[in-house]
Amino acid sequence: MEDRESEPELVLVFSGKRKSGKDYEHGLDLNRLLGPGPYKERYRADMIHWGESCRNKDPGFFCHLATRGAREPVWVVSDARRLSDLCWFQSKFPHQTKSVRVQCSDTTRSQRGWDFTPGVDDAESECGLDSGVDFDWIITNEADAPPLDEQLKPVLKLAQEAASSVINIL
Repeated sequence: MEDRESEPELVLVFSGKRKSGKDYEHGLDLNRLLGPGPYKERYRADMIHWGESCRNKDPGFFCHLATRGAREPVWVVSDARRLSDLCWFQSKFPHQTKSVRVQCSDTTRSQRGWDFTPGVDDAESECGLDSGVDFDWIITNEADAPPLDEQLKPVLKLAQEAASSVINIL
């Protein structure tokens, strides 16, 4: 069922709240969903409920979809939202999985267009990884933080090493 020939060398699981710097199956306009504005917000609650329904049946539902057929040595999971997502990767690939939290202040998020929405911003889809997780790296995405390229150096170095280890084997 996994449809995979080999395991990845590295799985980078990124987590962060909205506007800290989902593909859908419902006939919605993907470009409008990816941008800011009322279109996305109108469907957000429905998308969350649909996702919860899928996860209730299978906690790894979206993880399975995201990795089906993946054969690259380095996988980047760009938007883990729940502890069950992170735990799935950690249980399937315990030695390869590294977690990265991207964070910024609510003030910065607001400057990027975020506005607190009850039932969305206090739901598990936004808060599921806020506590109880010992991230391998925490990236601070603020104007007064160290440059992102500097903060990402150890992550990128590990990814390059993982990718080149496969090339050296071939």
